[in-house]
Amino acid sequence: MSISPTLSGTTTAQPKQADLRTEFGLTDPEAARIRALLDREPNPLEWAMFGAMWSEHCAYKHSKRLLRTLPTTGARVAVGPGENAGAVDLGDGLLCVFKVESHNHPSAVEPFQGAATGVGGILRDVFAMGARPVAVLDALFFGDPATARTRGYVRGVVGGIGSYGNCVGIPHPGGHVTFEPCYDGNPLVNAMCVGIAERSSLRRADTARPGSAVYLVGSDTGRDGIAGASLLASAEFTGDAGDAKGGAPGVDPTASKRPSVQVGSPFLEKLLLEATLELVASDAVEAVQDLGAAGLTCAASEVAAKSRAGMRLDVALVPRRATGMAPFEVMLSESQERMLVIARPGRESDVERVFARWELHGTRIGEMTADDALEIRDGERLLASLPPRALADEAPEYDVTQWAAPPNGAGRVEGGPPSREEWPDGRDAADVDGPTSEMAPDRGNAARAALDLAAAAAPRQKVGHALLELLASPAVASRAVLYRTYDQMVGTDTVDGPGGDAAVLRLKGRADGIAISIDAQPRVAALDPFVGAASAVAEAARNLVCAGAEPLAITDCLNLGNPERPAGAWHLERTVAGIRAACEALALPVVSGNVSLYNATRGVDIWPTATIGAVGHLRDVASRIPVTTGEEGDLVLLAGSADARLGASAYEALHGAHRGPVAIDLGLEARLQRFVLAAHERGAIRAAHDRAEGGLAVALAELALRDGMGMQVTLPPVRGGTIAKLFGEGPGGIVLVVPPDREAALRACAADHGVELWTLGAIGGDILEIVPVLAMPIDALRRAYEGGLAAALGRQA
Repeated sequence: MSISPTLSGTTTAQPKQADLRTEFGLTDPEAARIRALLDREPNPLEWAMFGAMWSEHCAYKHSKRLLRTLPTTGARVAVGPGENAGAVDLGDGLLCVFKVESHNHPSAVEPFQGAATGVGGILRDVFAMGARPVAVLDALFFGDPATARTRGYVRGVVGGIGSYGNCVGIPHPGGHVTFEPCYDGNPLVNAMCVGIAERSSLRRADTARPGSAVYLVGSDTGRDGIAGASLLASAEFTGDAGDAKGGAPGVDPTASKRPSVQVGSPFLEKLLLEATLELVASDAVEAVQDLGAAGLTCAASEVAAKSRAGMRLDVALVPRRATGMAPFEVMLSESQERMLVIARPGRESDVERVFARWELHGTRIGEMTADDALEIRDGERLLASLPPRALADEAPEYDVTQWAAPPNGAGRVEGGPPSREEWPDGRDAADVDGPTSEMAPDRGNAARAALDLAAAAAPRQKVGHALLELLASPAVASRAVLYRTYDQMVGTDTVDGPGGDAAVLRLKGRADGIAISIDAQPRVAALDPFVGAASAVAEAARNLVCAGAEPLAITDCLNLGNPERPAGAWHLERTVAGIRAACEALALPVVSGNVSLYNATRGVDIWPTATIGAVGHLRDVASRIPVTTGEEGDLVLLAGSADARLGASAYEALHGAHRGPVAIDLGLEARLQRFVLAAHERGAIRAAHDRAEGGLAVALAELALRDGMGMQVTLPPVRGGTIAKLFGEGPGGIVLVVPPDREAALRACAADHGVELWTLGAIGGDILEIVPVLAMPIDALRRAYEGGLAAALGRQA
């Protein structure tokens, strides 16, 4: 006989039965599925819980099938997807725990708090595993920096990230920032946290046992963030996010959603972090779970479902900071800085003493049970009784490939990358060419003609002006005006912070260390999401290699538009396929991640944006590849591919064009990365820097700016015009600085790995000279590079 609880304590905040599917985003077929699972009609609280847990944000309804195709195992993988965060083995019992997540919709509505609580949430994911956070990185995507709206977003988001991370005391040693018009009304905020844990201290959410006490610890529960998972994060905006705290004036169409944005308290987070790690170290807890999206509903159902047990909670025992809260509000509140802690039987007093020592409000609100039910009570009254696995695991999984189609066309674009199933046996995804896609705007024949003219004749003055323009452009310019507000050195583990290809951190008490990076390629993905996603994986790993680190694994955050539209479904399908192809080619498992869909405003999707965070291992931090220009007389070489293209480049964008084709050779990328690591092992590399935004000319300029030393080089003798050789982009290229007496060893290593090398020139002087087209003093390069973004944002440098 099925239980049909009756709802007690109804207030004006309680959703009405007739509005439930509209309020929580459940479709008629999904409602029918819920009734079938329960064999009864749910009551309003139960509908609300299902609406939150079956939202796109929590259930990954449109992406889960595709995510299962990603490689997730490897020799160094300790924890894969499905837990709060993934983990890789650093040896000698030490693990690196990491994950990237989005906080896009809240940051669009309330930039400061949205970004701040995004940092708080990703920190809790990591320390809930028993790992001490050692670094936070971010990937931020904004619209046109000349507009008041974007400047408001930048001010709020950067302020929120810096305020929260600095207060908690976690260094922020790196990040990624993109400015493109597609993010005007829908900025993206992706935060990555990296932590370190002893393997013996690792905690998972699947180890709670019947009879164990359930505690809620941290902030008191309020009305902030109620139903954020279903109301805010699983739907697109019908209008722009308005003034964005200092942006464009006028009516704010998302103002009504501001109550769904959480409010953070970083000092409370710090107390919660230290208390959690103390509890884990004392072995007094069976499981720990962060309260994030869907609040207590999600945390309780996930712990019970993963542990194959039930749970009984009494909402009357939940500490509240607002009066008159209904059970519905308590269960769906997304108030921040809260954790669910499952105590070991007999250790309850130890758990409570730790809470008291850190002056935290920790309350026993229930217990684990042996039956298959998540029971919600208000004192003696039964409010809801649901199978936890029905909430956490049994949402429908939609096959988006059934309706996926490229923009403005049916089927695959001719010349597009084949699906994995169509690759011949033994092919490692090399030479994958993408089309010129209609999803990216055609910015006019005049711009194309101008680019063609520039390629035909490139006098010295024109090239010098073009390089300075690029260095000062929002696509390339130094991000110091943003990250200087972040504490990069707190904790004293940061060896190399912003300014290099990857951040490097030491591991206290050990010689080894880790390198971390975060990257994305949205301009490429707008033309071909497969190539864009694969390029992001390749760049994240390449940046680790440029620091001398062996890439171990990645975490991904997939930011896309509406998957219910054919084009949105196609973007999602091809993005996952690109990540899969790159990970297989580079032998990189995906150990954690996040999917953020419905990033669209007024029916227009953002560009497909796959953010990739990567972690690498350095056997000896002291022998890393340093962030330096090199020494006088050192040779400058280009390794990999010299065949860069202007398609989807920053140079093209600066001149109002956006065209393809775009391509990636993953076989070459794999050989190139293995070669650089092998050459570094042989002591043949003084410095390394990947060719990325702005092409070879910008890579050389950035290399020169590290120590303020000049160089005299020539362009590689390959096909293509001067402008393409200078400013063309594309993966598969790394600039190396090599001592002259190590050149022979470098060339032998390159031959062993099937990688081409071009000698470009040598380090020396105080001028960047690219013979015969450019000669620019380092000081002029520095002024453009360091002042460009501040000028674009209307700030002082």
